[in-house]
Amino acid sequence: MPYGTLICRTATGIVKPLPPELFTVHGGCAEMRWEAMRGAGYHVPADRFFVRNHTSTPIIDAAAWRLELHGSGLGNPRSFGYEDLLALPAVTRDVMIECAGNGRSLFADQQHQRVSGTPWRLGAVGVARWRGVPLSTVLDLAGILPSAVDVMPRGLDPRYVSDGVDHGRVRRPVPVAKALDDVILAYEMNGRPLPPDHGYPVRLVVPSWIGLASIKWVGDIEVSASPLASPWTTAFYRMFGEDHPPEGGPVLTTGGIRSAFELPWGARLAAGRPHVLHGRSWSAGGRITRVEVSVDAGATWHRAELRGSHVCPAWTRWHLSWNPRTTGPHVLMARAADETGTVQPTRTPYNELGYLFDAVVRHPVTVIHF
Repeated sequence: MPYGTLICRTATGIVKPLPPELFTVHGGCAEMRWEAMRGAGYHVPADRFFVRNHTSTPIIDAAAWRLELHGSGLGNPRSFGYEDLLALPAVTRDVMIECAGNGRSLFADQQHQRVSGTPWRLGAVGVARWRGVPLSTVLDLAGILPSAVDVMPRGLDPRYVSDGVDHGRVRRPVPVAKALDDVILAYEMNGRPLPPDHGYPVRLVVPSWIGLASIKWVGDIEVSASPLASPWTTAFYRMFGEDHPPEGGPVLTTGGIRSAFELPWGARLAAGRPHVLHGRSWSAGGRITRVEVSVDAGATWHRAELRGSHVCPAWTRWHLSWNPRTTGPHVLMARAADETGTVQPTRTPYNELGYLFDAVVRHPVTVIHF
């Protein structure tokens, strides 16, 4: 294994170090601090990529690992070893992974609504350069049948138990059309083998879908000729609340449109000096075409300059110059638009589990005399 012979988990169940200048720790999960991305480049380095675990990071021996493909939707069920995958034609893509609960704490902070779940601010998101085998390749080798409708990968992390209920290992179905389109069985992240916390030896990467679909530490994939379900499509990852059906809204698939500043929350900036505000915007619906920034809590808006890559399943970087004259508290806001015409809203519809917060975020800063 490329990470040494001795690997120890922290008290959180996460393997990699979690220095406070890079992460905010939420139990067994770790949120990236956005200021850690200032000057870090387009891709999030593995040492600061957020971690969303349902239980703890497993330590898996790639030499003994097997990917089992099975189910009524296959004509030639089979298994693959790690070296088998490495020998297949590979693709490399820039793709974002984002937790469906990213921004959850802002339901309370901005909309004064109570929600449950990990209180992410905006750091449960990251873009990496993933390399691996198209899922369609292994499905074809396993003889996927025209009757197949759902593909369900399952992770090798410990079973998830909540409120005394054993939900088993993390898994969720993906429709065949999506599975055969752009899903990757990834074994590299930013040019290196996957770190343990991010799915070593192999994980799924499902572009534009919520992070749960990108199952880490994948060990088997069921391909079925009938629809599949799991607790992650019935009890979780649906919209619940008074504006939704009692059984919950549709199963969550794609994310929304969001923007974030590469600044600490509550940053202190010097008055009378030019500052360059940097940030990133992203949308599951299409490429970012415009970002506007307000430095006065939305009273006026200014067009930010977009730069670098404009990749749909990833993000777009932008910047705007600001020379604050008045000391005291200020509220920065950024709103993005994508190629479909979707613009970040001012408010996100409520749901009890706090999913898909996409409203324009009010980022507090304080301007001071130095």
